[in-house]
Amino acid sequence: MAYYHSKYGHPAKSHSRARKFLFRFLFVLILLLLASGYFVYQVISGPNVWTPKGETVSIYVPTGADFGQLKSILYSKGLIIHRRNFEWWAKKKKLPQLVKPGHYIITEGMSDNQLVNMLRAGKQVPVNVTFNNVRDIYQLAGKVGKQIEADSADIVKFLNDRSNLARAGVDTIPVSTLFIPNTYRLYWTTTAKEFVDRMIREYRRFWNKSRLQKAHAAGLTPTQVVILASIVEKETNKNDEKPRIASVYINRLHEGWRLQADPTVIFALGNPNIHRVLNVQKQVDSPYNTYRHRGLPPGPICIPSISSIDAVLNYDKTHYLYFCARSDMSGYHAFSETNRQHQKNAKKYQEALDKLRIYK
Repeated sequence: MAYYHSKYGHPAKSHSRARKFLFRFLFVLILLLLASGYFVYQVISGPNVWTPKGETVSIYVPTGADFGQLKSILYSKGLIIHRRNFEWWAKKKKLPQLVKPGHYIITEGMSDNQLVNMLRAGKQVPVNVTFNNVRDIYQLAGKVGKQIEADSADIVKFLNDRSNLARAGVDTIPVSTLFIPNTYRLYWTTTAKEFVDRMIREYRRFWNKSRLQKAHAAGLTPTQVVILASIVEKETNKNDEKPRIASVYINRLHEGWRLQADPTVIFALGNPNIHRVLNVQKQVDSPYNTYRHRGLPPGPICIPSISSIDAVLNYDKTHYLYFCARSDMSGYHAFSETNRQHQKNAKKYQEALDKLRIYK
């Protein structure tokens, strides 16, 4: 039997080599496709955000910020793992043209897609704005200005323009009585006007039918309640004692007495560091000096807390006309119905101050 030999070799072996080559080619191609797919996944869907200890991070993008500033904010905190990937995806989704200001929460493991979508849509998270224990609108503006984008100067300027308050229908009451110390959820980008508008809405919500009825029953307007509450606020930090202190002042008002409240003298003197009001200081010429002038002062001596306002509205029904600090320096007060008993209590307290060498 004869066999045919070609100079090109056996046809079966040639086909086998071709199949092996095709198989290898397809294998390499699949690997390349998988690698490309993984790369695309990493760019589009893979995590590209790192945060210290895996905790959330707040960033604040100011009004008017461009893409360069946004990148600086993110990069300065070391939040982006692969910057080129982030920038590629940001440009694909036109983030440079759509930067929006606000407070954003960045979480560990976010993808570029998630981060870019959040920033370009302006999905900012509100901040908790808290203010309490403030003396006046300047101190209030200072605290609030550290918590929202509007600075303290903007807030003060807006409040000092009576036309702004007139448009809101609140120009007939003292400005500082508008603010109810609490914690409020606001967007960081809140402007001075938006902040004041929100506070006016909160003021109107606070003075509901129940509180208005209690104020009327006490013979006071809401503004007068806040003024008296500001005195109570400065007399004690003991919430359980505030209704009793309020009762003393309301009794004095009903009797037509001068309030003779030391905190009003301290306010008139403009020195909050005074601990002991002397007789000569009680002669200061000021409409806020309740030793010289009858009735309530023309405005609050601080922005009182809700607890002090409600203490006035829910004052204890007593016959007390006097009180002074206890000699045990506990922060509480000794109350009395007669001047004779009050003088005994006051003498004990004065002696306690002398022992501690507190003379002013």
